[in-house]
Amino acid sequence: MRIISYNVNGIRAAVKKGLLDWMQTDPADIICLQETKAEKDNVDCTPFNELGYHDYWFSAQKKGYSGVAVFTKIKPDNVVYGTGHQVSDDEGRVIQLDFGDIRLINAYFPSGTSGDLRQAFKYMWLDEFFLYLNDLKRTHPKLIICGDYNIAHKEIDIHDPKGNKKSSGFLPEERAWMDKFVTEGYNDTFRLIHPEAAHRYSWWSQRFPSVRLNNKGWRIDYITVTDPLKNKVSDAEIYPDVKHSDHCPIYVKLNS
Repeated sequence: MRIISYNVNGIRAAVKKGLLDWMQTDPADIICLQETKAEKDNVDCTPFNELGYHDYWFSAQKKGYSGVAVFTKIKPDNVVYGTGHQVSDDEGRVIQLDFGDIRLINAYFPSGTSGDLRQAFKYMWLDEFFLYLNDLKRTHPKLIICGDYNIAHKEIDIHDPKGNKKSSGFLPEERAWMDKFVTEGYNDTFRLIHPEAAHRYSWWSQRFPSVRLNNKGWRIDYITVTDPLKNKVSDAEIYPDVKHSDHCPIYVKLNS
């Protein structure tokens, strides 16, 4: 099972920048997209379907905002839209697909960069999601959680840790949540394969074009797996040269 997670920062914009051409190269069996900023009716899915992908969407109530989608060549046994937390579901933040005994969760974690209110919402969302996952693990022990987590976990995951210690996405409370998350058995697949790899980022600010050119990035996109799947992880990568967004795709391969 080959999985991509990719915040496309607007799927229609990404298509104009060559997303479909890249998908024609067969980068994965399952592609989890975040921040689609569209409803399914707004997008011509025929080219995706012609490539062999089934598509499943969970969009925000607010048009042009947030939203997640999954394009998969492996048809799921079941699809769950949302988590039952209304504010999160209204923003189209989580979609879940079952493949046999594996539950794949595609999540777009909130950002707190717009101010204190959204930062407070982010903390609430993180706590709710953590409890939700731990409860889900009892019935679905094999979980894969793909997405834009909007948190750089360690100093190695950000180009300027000292300069960003008060920035949303690298705040002590957010990093402590990630500590708790991985301690509870959610394994960062990239670090399983590349434990010490530095300067490997998945997002670059668009404020200055030189930021990406000079690789001044953050690693805020993750694919994590629960302990029963840990030994199945055979490869994990980040693809900074794929450029349809301010993020880039991340990849994991799990053996059967």
